[in-house]
Amino acid sequence: MPTGMTEPISLQALLTGSVRPFGPRGVGSGIAKTPMTEPVYLGRFGFDGDAQGDGKHHGGPEKAVHHYPFEHYAHWQAQIGPRDVLAQPGAFGENLSTLGLTEETTAIGDVFRLGAAVIEVSQGRQPCWKLNLRFDQPDMALRVQRSGRTGWYYRVLEEGVVAPGDHPIRLDRRIPDWPLHRFWRLLYIDTMNREELRAMANLPGLPENWLRLAERRLATGQVEDWSPRLHDRERPDASRLP
Repeated sequence: MPTGMTEPISLQALLTGSVRPFGPRGVGSGIAKTPMTEPVYLGRFGFDGDAQGDGKHHGGPEKAVHHYPFEHYAHWQAQIGPRDVLAQPGAFGENLSTLGLTEETTAIGDVFRLGAAVIEVSQGRQPCWKLNLRFDQPDMALRVQRSGRTGWYYRVLEEGVVAPGDHPIRLDRRIPDWPLHRFWRLLYIDTMNREELRAMANLPGLPENWLRLAERRLATGQVEDWSPRLHDRERPDASRLP
């Protein structure tokens, strides 16, 4: 059995949220989520009752479930000070809040059983400007990106009902050499490491937008502009960004 598949993982909260007005201009967003107390169905596009205000950049089968480690909350409390939003899981708009998994111990392609569903890690989260409003911290999205404490997304391999007491069980590690922390370093720190970019572009099962990112950096020798995602209220056409 591969290393790490028997480690204890504790589900702290299972959360969903509908689209509501958010921020001073009332932009529709599903970032504010509520802990579930009853079982909920997880389908290919996410949990029943969960929604995203920006369907172009959020949600879809490659971002069906958002996971954020509860371990990181203490770091953010130390970094930005007390915030009401950090008093309980859900501060980052996550569907799953756990203890026992981080970006360093979770890899692209890791497969988990969650209740009756089976989910696979598809990509890391790229933080956006809504976190700045959520935390009343103008550079929060940039802080999250720089920290590597970004969280991640799953695609759904098998649909099924999930209950708040269903702890994730790791079933398989398809690409264990590519933990999310390695992707983060390539995306934001060692951004033009051509050897790593070539390896990334050849990974099986990686979402198409991430493959295009690696190929584009290799072809152009340039890194994409992150500022619209991190700072602008209304993003221009950012199809070049994953």
